[in-house]
Amino acid sequence: MSPIKTNRDKLVRLSVTGQVVHPRVNPRSPYRISIHGEPRVLPATGGVAYNVRVGRRVDSIVGDHVEPGVSMKHPDVESNGGLNVFACVGNRAEVLSGKASGSVGVVTGKHGGAEHVMVDFPEDVLEKMVPGDRILVRSFGVGLELPDFPDIKCMSLDPDFFEKWVTERRDGKLVVPVTHKVPAGVMGSGLGRDNAFRGDYDITMFDPQIVAEHGLDTLRLGDLVAIMDADATYGRYYNTGSVTVGIIVHGDSIIAGHGPGVTCLLSSRSGAIEPVIDSGANIVEILGL
Repeated sequence: MSPIKTNRDKLVRLSVTGQVVHPRVNPRSPYRISIHGEPRVLPATGGVAYNVRVGRRVDSIVGDHVEPGVSMKHPDVESNGGLNVFACVGNRAEVLSGKASGSVGVVTGKHGGAEHVMVDFPEDVLEKMVPGDRILVRSFGVGLELPDFPDIKCMSLDPDFFEKWVTERRDGKLVVPVTHKVPAGVMGSGLGRDNAFRGDYDITMFDPQIVAEHGLDTLRLGDLVAIMDADATYGRYYNTGSVTVGIIVHGDSIIAGHGPGVTCLLSSRSGAIEPVIDSGANIVEILGL
């Protein structure tokens, strides 16, 4: 089987840095209000999640938008913009300071709103890390194109990760392994943004019938999922026949319009992507994390 052609030889490797961000809580109130009107105090974004990594079931986490592994951010707003655009899923990340200095991890996603980049490290490395530790990402992937599939837009996708994940074409379409197919009608927060090169948008999980029908209760952090009838070529919106594929980057939420986040990786307005169900379509299995 011939590999899928890319333009990887033309892409630029670029250093971007940030630091482990401290978890934040609104100083006026710690409560988050659920769709049932219940005020709850829950772990949320930021910090080092010592016991939550990619591969974990979303429904096994008590929290709201919990980010797996390490959440990083640059303290300068424009520099953080560079980190969030140029860092790609699958990129190598290296700890530059602290007790875990020299340790290597992998970028697993990006979270809009919080503007965080998440990185997975082995458990023994996570135990050594604290807020403030500096991390270097050797960004590689922005500008990735598939010459044989000009309608498919690549975003936030490391070419090495892509080549291990997607290897087949069929009837003029790119065959993409995914764990779930998600109807675009349940997509919430992040919908309507003018680009999908940073951040994510959320799968709302409040309709039990839809959750059961599509098996969304089995979602794991790091799963590759297809959002059906969704285009993200120049911003996220509903479009019949389009397909967008992304990775689950943070946990569920009790807040209306929110849920497990999806960082977009591939999108085709014309539907040139053929998603196929594969239970092993998770970054943990693909990269051996």
